[in-house]
Amino acid sequence: MSEFRYRVTNVFKQNFKAFFGGYRRALNEGGTSSSKTYSILQFLIFYADRCKNKKLISVVSETLPHLKRGCIRDFRNILGDRFDDSMWNKTDFIYSFPNCKIEFFSADNSSKLRGARRDILYINECNNIPLEAFRELDIRTNYFTFLDWNPVGEFWAHSELLGNKENCYIHSTYRDALNVLSPETIRNIESMKNDKNWWNVYGLGLVGKTEGLVYPDLRMVDNLPGDGEHFFGLDWGYNDPTAVCECVIKGSDLFSKELLYESGLTCRDIAERLREFNIGKRRIWCDSASPAMIHELRDLGFNALGCRKEGNSVEFGHQKVRQYNLFWTKDSLNAITEQRNFHYLKDGDGNLTNDTNHRYSHMMDARRYAVTGEKFPGIITRDSMLKIWRIASGNNLK
Repeated sequence: MSEFRYRVTNVFKQNFKAFFGGYRRALNEGGTSSSKTYSILQFLIFYADRCKNKKLISVVSETLPHLKRGCIRDFRNILGDRFDDSMWNKTDFIYSFPNCKIEFFSADNSSKLRGARRDILYINECNNIPLEAFRELDIRTNYFTFLDWNPVGEFWAHSELLGNKENCYIHSTYRDALNVLSPETIRNIESMKNDKNWWNVYGLGLVGKTEGLVYPDLRMVDNLPGDGEHFFGLDWGYNDPTAVCECVIKGSDLFSKELLYESGLTCRDIAERLREFNIGKRRIWCDSASPAMIHELRDLGFNALGCRKEGNSVEFGHQKVRQYNLFWTKDSLNAITEQRNFHYLKDGDGNLTNDTNHRYSHMMDARRYAVTGEKFPGIITRDSMLKIWRIASGNNLK
């Protein structure tokens, strides 16, 4: 047994007390960067290190890509140099301690939901998991269940679990983790105070009410269809992320996959990333407000095109995207997060406008450009076309 030397937050301490305090579940509701996930995983490692009898712990999230980029990555970071590759089953995602195993699997794995029992359960971001999946998992858990979520809106935990005396409710915000957060992270969070709903949910950890979602229809698939015409959308960014997605339309279904979501990229950097995806000469529909970037990308060998950019083109694009059943591949984590939070803003009287929240717009814009470009090609303003012409030829045509 190794000495526990991790820096911990108040959230770790509260979950510790809940586990050893006679409760059945710990319900962790709170804002961003409050250490919910990290603290629960720290506790599970602490417990697994000290098991006297054989125990099985299950860590569950919405999809396997979500697990890999979230809980599994944090788990490895917490162990650090202690992580032993010989103890890690890469096929089944199981890590073995002397008297305990921690398994990681996704809630969309039906065989696991109805499989063997476990001693301890942790469901990460449980608001993205159906109530029935929770019930299947929880009823097969012998001793204790941890749950965590950001309160973007009311869901089954509020009606099914809150108020039950056997459950310990733990509320947290970023202020519970000030001893482990960087000053930059704290500044970034507090810079969002003007976005009332975001600040209530992610800053204060209060239950939000996201009204006016631009794309309320969200479904997930493992992969894009192999057949059909594949085309791409690109939203330029530098301080904001550059977002690139691949799309396929089949009948009334629009399938999309996140390819790139990264800040600080020049056009040449973007080209290098695009080459990794073997796009070749397939169409990449871009925001035509950046004609110089389009021309540079074309000069680097890509079939970059400007999409519709005139009049009420933004809302026009939203409407055209909404006419399809919307699917993202499960590994499109940033895109899924954006769609779940992308909403119309309200005016001073509380009425919804056609303006949208910028923070969650990047992949949404890339997909919109792809759809409007593919379905309504060549419809961009004369001014934008003249700008591209002047840049390409040095012509001073007005």
